[in-house]
Amino acid sequence: MSDDEEGTITPETRINQLEGRLAEETDRLEKLYVAYKKAEEDLEERKAIIEVLEKEAIDKEIDKEGLESLLSDKEAKIHDIEVEGAKAAKRVEHLEPELEKMEEMYTRESARLGRVFELAEELDESNRVANAELGARDDWYVQHMQLFEDLS
Repeated sequence: MSDDEEGTITPETRINQLEGRLAEETDRLEKLYVAYKKAEEDLEERKAIIEVLEKEAIDKEIDKEGLESLLSDKEAKIHDIEVEGAKAAKRVEHLEPELEKMEEMYTRESARLGRVFELAEELDESNRVANAELGARDDWYVQHMQLFEDLS
């Protein structure tokens, strides 16, 4: 007959049962401890990853703010350049009629100056001819001066 059939459990059977159960629970506890350690390592690893990602996020935010500031500066410069361009276009618009008048005056003055240079060249040529004639007269006078003195 077995112990179960009799309804009573002997202390040895009970000890064997408890030792078996202790071994099972110890095994379960060891497995739980290993799983706990693994989860703890995973947690630490993930905390490290989170810390790195947070630092990267901060760096990215700083970069973003820097780029936004740079973009804002560039937009302000572009706006200033556009305003200056519009002002310059208006100045050109107002100065174009004046430029046309100046060009017309320049053309007239260039023509007048051309005529003045022509007259100056003619006068210079006449002056050279007159000087040559004067030189020839003086030479003739010097050559014939003795004759005039003898006649006097």
